[in-house]
Amino acid sequence: MVDWSTIHATRKMEGEVITMGRKAIDMDNLVMDLVLSGNIDEKNKVAKKITDIAYKNGIYSSSINELYMARGKGEFPGTFTVPAINLRTLTYDLARAIFRVAKKNNAGAFIFEIAKSEMGYTDQPPVEYVAVCLAAAVKEGWTGPVFVQGDHFQVNAKNYKSDPEKELDSLKSIIIKAMEAGFYNIDIDSSTLVDLTKTSIKKQQKDNYEVCAILTNFIRRNQPRGIEVSVGGEIGEVGHQNSTPDDLRAFMEGFKSRLRKGRTGISKISVQTGTSHGGVVLPDGTIAKVKLDFDTLKNLSKISREEYGLAGAVQHGASTLPAEAFGKFPEVGTAEVHLATEFQNMVYESSHFPKELKDRIYDWLKKTQISEKKADQTEEQFIYSTRKKALGQFKKDIMGLPKETRDAIASEVEKKFEFLFEKLNVKDTRDLTSKHVVLKRVISRKRGPSEHVELSGEGAD
Repeated sequence: MVDWSTIHATRKMEGEVITMGRKAIDMDNLVMDLVLSGNIDEKNKVAKKITDIAYKNGIYSSSINELYMARGKGEFPGTFTVPAINLRTLTYDLARAIFRVAKKNNAGAFIFEIAKSEMGYTDQPPVEYVAVCLAAAVKEGWTGPVFVQGDHFQVNAKNYKSDPEKELDSLKSIIIKAMEAGFYNIDIDSSTLVDLTKTSIKKQQKDNYEVCAILTNFIRRNQPRGIEVSVGGEIGEVGHQNSTPDDLRAFMEGFKSRLRKGRTGISKISVQTGTSHGGVVLPDGTIAKVKLDFDTLKNLSKISREEYGLAGAVQHGASTLPAEAFGKFPEVGTAEVHLATEFQNMVYESSHFPKELKDRIYDWLKKTQISEKKADQTEEQFIYSTRKKALGQFKKDIMGLPKETRDAIASEVEKKFEFLFEKLNVKDTRDLTSKHVVLKRVISRKRGPSEHVELSGEGAD
């Protein structure tokens, strides 16, 4: 067992500069070089430099698989729910805030994630996202694992129907790039292929479990040596009808029959319990209250653990739920909860976010995204639902905000992280995480010429 508290990196904090031996490194400037560069090869070089610094400071991109498998075996009480947090903007600043909260609360079980679609519209390719999270860990004096997850590596149902092989090849390409970058946790979302018009539940889930097994086998063949990537499956597309025990069993039995013998399967299962990505937007731009089916979540978590050895069920679309809902997730045995939109909303709605910049962003949306406006949508609904797509276009403007402005916004969001870590009961999970997660340096394969990968699909939570 690794005792991270005894790892002493030879560094000290001097204002904005990290000193390692005789060499001073300005992590803030390294991050700016990384995120503002439009050249992927340059990003790779800077990312490698950051990763090397992280290793020297006892910080490793890691897989949460063994912790989840131990939970599935009942080796410790499942009294906490792991927050998986999507950072769409101000990633460095908000990741630093998360590490501050984690250190304050002795928390180890938390995940940084980004969906395939988010990588596209926020202009955060895998190599950048991982390196920024590692840089934040270095800056805040963290040691130990950093869990980075590919959220909603989603199958496009229309594309799959017209050319299955091409669609799967596209997903395999982004999976490879993600693992090379340090994504050792990947959620496969083939729930888009569930066909509710079929006469039996097994037939409804057939394409879903077959594709999930194909991609899991692919991950196992290509994952770095010594790393067992944590893979998640999904049985109910978020925003559609609630999942049932029969759905879960049909998926798992089919998935197991298609998984290559001797290979590790999935560690968790995402289900639908009444939420939708980003919440349901009312005409005035506010979010409708959602009635979450906690009984379904509790039942499916129990079945997934007791019958299939998984960590439990995963709740998507949770960040915009009312505050009183979050304490229920650990109570019903939820393994993981995905959180995204609320943090983006807090950035946009912060009193510190410049009105002039917000006006330019909204004007851009009205000019370039107007084709997405539905006939029955108000302007407020349209802006709310599309403003995430401006984050990549205005990335340099947002990252170029004065440090004091970014710090003020991050401080506001940090209070939300504090609340979530408390309600999800992840305080004092660092020793447990240490017990089950082995720190391992991974040498990625040599990168070939940059290839275009289509980063599209549904948004994250």
